[in-house]
Amino acid sequence: MKNYAVIDIGGTSIKYGCATDEGRFLEKSACPTRAREDGGAAIPQKVIALVKDLSQRHELAGVAIDTAGIVRPGDDGEIVFAGEATFPGYSGTKLGRIVREAVKLPVLVENDVNAAALGEVWLGAAKGAASAFMITVGTNLGGCFVQNGKIWHGASFSAGEIGYLRLHGEKRILEDVASTRALIREAAFSHNMSPSEITGEMVFDWAMEADEDALAAIAALADNLGEGLVAVCCLLNPEVIVLGGGVMAQQEILGPMLQQRLEALVMPAMREHTHLAFARLGNDAGMLGALYALLHKV
Repeated sequence: MKNYAVIDIGGTSIKYGCATDEGRFLEKSACPTRAREDGGAAIPQKVIALVKDLSQRHELAGVAIDTAGIVRPGDDGEIVFAGEATFPGYSGTKLGRIVREAVKLPVLVENDVNAAALGEVWLGAAKGAASAFMITVGTNLGGCFVQNGKIWHGASFSAGEIGYLRLHGEKRILEDVASTRALIREAAFSHNMSPSEITGEMVFDWAMEADEDALAAIAALADNLGEGLVAVCCLLNPEVIVLGGGVMAQQEILGPMLQQRLEALVMPAMREHTHLAFARLGNDAGMLGALYALLHKV
């Protein structure tokens, strides 16, 4: 059995730990990313420091990293693009190369949503499936298609970005109407509140109390997200569509709504071998998926 450093780089925090080649965590922790304050260019040094710290307690065989941003697969692990508002100066960083040269270990870098999808295929909700599409529903929408244990990256390394689907020629995109941000916006308007005053969890709490406006906001989210699921079914016909992100913890409410949407909009012959599943690995999915990719690279 070998041990690996696993690191998840998000806008707010860097989650990290040590995991075995079977996906079992030996330790986990987190620290602030501080990308806005320190700049994206400081992230590699933070990762190097974390790996060196872990190596004092574990004999490491490699480093698996998942990160926000578009990532070019390969030895350089280059961040092709990351939003300047959250990660100033991060775009263009050859994260994989910098970390590998510093710690003298094999390093793999993957996009966070891609890695989460791979993690769910390895040890989560899509385990054993030959093909799976994962949608993460948060402030934005992310997506990734995995076939035979491999991520479909696309020509510009941005395949699966379902949140950017244009809706019926309108100026809006799917994540404008099918994200947690959209849910909060609709519920806040109907309750005469500011979106900053409420959370997605509050909306579902209201719905459990039979609040009609909250139920309507959730129904709108499910209807709009269903449009994206229909596109996935028609274009990719995966065995499993995995639904992840914080709001998807409300599967008892959203599951039947989304299933009904698929049954109404996709002909039986196209959906009979596709089923919906809810993510099981939580915040560990990205780290485990990056580890899976590293194991197969090595």
